[in-house]
Amino acid sequence: MNKIESAHTLCYVIIIASIAVCIVFGIAVTASAESNTEKIELGEWTINDLNAIMIQASSIDDFGERIDFVSGKFLGTPYVGHTLTGDINTPEVFTVDLAGMDCFTYIDYVEALSLSDSFPEFKDNLKDIRYKNGSVAFQNRNHFFSDWPVYNKNRISDVTKEIGGYKTKETVKHLNRKSDGTYYLPGIPVVERTITYIPSAEVDEDVIGKMENGDYVGIYTDIDGLDVTHTGIIIKNDSGVYLRHASSKKTNERVVNEDLRNYIQNVPGLVIYRPVGEES
Repeated sequence: MNKIESAHTLCYVIIIASIAVCIVFGIAVTASAESNTEKIELGEWTINDLNAIMIQASSIDDFGERIDFVSGKFLGTPYVGHTLTGDINTPEVFTVDLAGMDCFTYIDYVEALSLSDSFPEFKDNLKDIRYKNGSVAFQNRNHFFSDWPVYNKNRISDVTKEIGGYKTKETVKHLNRKSDGTYYLPGIPVVERTITYIPSAEVDEDVIGKMENGDYVGIYTDIDGLDVTHTGIIIKNDSGVYLRHASSKKTNERVVNEDLRNYIQNVPGLVIYRPVGEES
């Protein structure tokens, strides 16, 4: 496994063991607040700052452009794993931590902020995105990237096959079960799921041309029990096509833009989901 793949695996194992993202929401207008059921760390932001971002974002009609706008506000934010609290033996704590984030919590926050007009609404949307039926519990958390289009199907659409066409491949995964039969997440059932992905060698100009600004992307993995090892956002502008992501690589360790074509040279493939905006 090369260094890039190792970094991806580390990120997703952090997602899977920390998993997804504990998030910190403060009802108080302080930078940090914590209780038995909530943990809030706003970092450099205030609630007024976040409200201003959401209000400005809500005026952007194209939802992909809105994702681009919101996600760009967190460029440079430190990469931090294990920000979520909860496992089979530990009560889940609803966490918002904008001081540091991993690759999955990053896209959680971006999606929730892009759907919201106020901090309380952000909090509600984050719960809905992170947890099945918005019910905060470790067992209900969307631990895998491929949970998104299943449990957030009114907000997220799997467009991998639409983009890749005949170049796509499908594989059946038994998510959460390692090759030795043990579990990444004790207490969470194994889920059989068909994963559609585009092999990196097939990501040509035609495929990239069909991607849209603001698409969510997962780095597909052949590892048993996992669907992807990393997540990010497709950013397309006049200067190029980028992967915007919370990178754990030693040379980054923050939210960065990286050239998409260069980034995917040493990864197995891509899974692409498209945000569809307001829940219908």
